[in-house]
Amino acid sequence: MGLILWLIIGGVIGWIASMIMRTDAQQGIFLNIIVGIVGAFIGGLILSGGSINNAPLTLTSFIVSLLGAIILLAIVNLVRRGSVR
Repeated sequence: MGLILWLIIGGVIGWIASMIMRTDAQQGIFLNIIVGIVGAFIGGLILSGGSINNAPLTLTSFIVSLLGAIILLAIVNLVRRGSVR
């Protein structure tokens, strides 16, 4: 059940982050899931000092994961285009 929840929540977080960063047309559901899961890990490392993937699903953990996904997309945009956008 945990893996299915990771995929669903990761997809939603990645999709919202891609809408905020205006990269939604460039990536599909698979990349949204990856961005959401990796973004949750990055957000957990930066803001919580550990992985947010082990925390229960709360509004705070959702926002931390979303911020991590936005940071990940900003880094990817910076490397690919030379600007955060």
